[in-house]
Amino acid sequence: MKNVDVVIIGAGAAGLFCAAQLGQSGKKVIVLDSGKKIGRKILMSGGGFCNFTNLEVTPHHYLSQNRHFVKSALARYTNWDFIGLVASYGISYHEKELGQLFCDESAQQIVDLLQTECEKGKVDIQLRQAVISVEKIADFFQIQTACESYQTPHLVIATGGLSMPALGASPFGYKIAEQFDIPVIAPRASLVPFTWKENDKPFAELSGISLPVSVSNRGMTFNNQMLFTHRGLSGPAILQISNYWDLGESVEIDLLPDNDILEILLELRQSSPKLQLKTVLSRYLPKKLVELWFEQKMLKDQVIAQLSKTELISLELFIHHWQFLPNGTEGYRTAEVTMGGVDTDHISSKTMEAKHVKGLYFIGEVLDVTGWLGGYNFQWAWSSAFACAEGIIHSY
Repeated sequence: MKNVDVVIIGAGAAGLFCAAQLGQSGKKVIVLDSGKKIGRKILMSGGGFCNFTNLEVTPHHYLSQNRHFVKSALARYTNWDFIGLVASYGISYHEKELGQLFCDESAQQIVDLLQTECEKGKVDIQLRQAVISVEKIADFFQIQTACESYQTPHLVIATGGLSMPALGASPFGYKIAEQFDIPVIAPRASLVPFTWKENDKPFAELSGISLPVSVSNRGMTFNNQMLFTHRGLSGPAILQISNYWDLGESVEIDLLPDNDILEILLELRQSSPKLQLKTVLSRYLPKKLVELWFEQKMLKDQVIAQLSKTELISLELFIHHWQFLPNGTEGYRTAEVTMGGVDTDHISSKTMEAKHVKGLYFIGEVLDVTGWLGGYNFQWAWSSAFACAEGIIHSY
């Protein structure tokens, strides 16, 4: 049996960053992961360029049943702290939109940064090491893998959620929480595309077409691109609103957020009354979308001068207030993150330690903390990992 200061289960963003902080403080740290590579989700993120944080990070950008939980960690290790670390490695980056920061070259640069930080702290990273069992005996945890057993006073769970199962996602972290009587908020796929109901399937013909929209639900509104797919609706605006959606709810979509179709038509009725409605709509919206509306008889083509007041109001509702009722979501297969997780009411917001299980810590996505799209979930990984490491260091 090997005795170490800290065992971290999970070699993703949170686990590696926490290990690096602890190792560099002089602690003997082992990271265990069942995969064959470190940082697999990092490599896939941001189209391979890793949206590693955002220029504006506030507690408002996170969802949790305990909405105050994120405040302490985010304040103690900020986006600017991680941006400074990235800059210190000479990694060039750019702002894509809405403060989102991406590597110029590759997500591999962030993985390499984390690996180098771990090497500086002499962290022992053991891959292809599935954990078979975890037990607490007195003040120590015993962790058993297929080939080794470890004893430690500090066990950190950084196993992530259920999203992207192809990358090895598993419910392991939730099972550990439940083993120690820590509740788990029911997990579900989040930052995830919606799927069509049967009667909306004609829209599948528009696969690949995107347009700027404003999408709303439960008092939240996001302005960004929406993408039609074979299976449903995707794109940043849809992924964002999926955090605020439950099965059976509609979302309201404004397909022309920067214009008022009523104003446009009323002006054109004065200047060009003989224009066809289809012609006018095609000037402002994707032509294929407009054609589909008329083919499917959702709208009737006519000269705009002939539109009645009732028809104008109906058209305004149709374009600016589309009530889209999803069949569901694409699920964990394509979800960026998992909503729900280890109940933060049972975790210290300062140290990430379980309140009633000394020496047991949870960091990153395994917790009931979900960030918006745009680098917020990575920032939570860095901030929660740092808070945990500080908590362990100061416990000595």
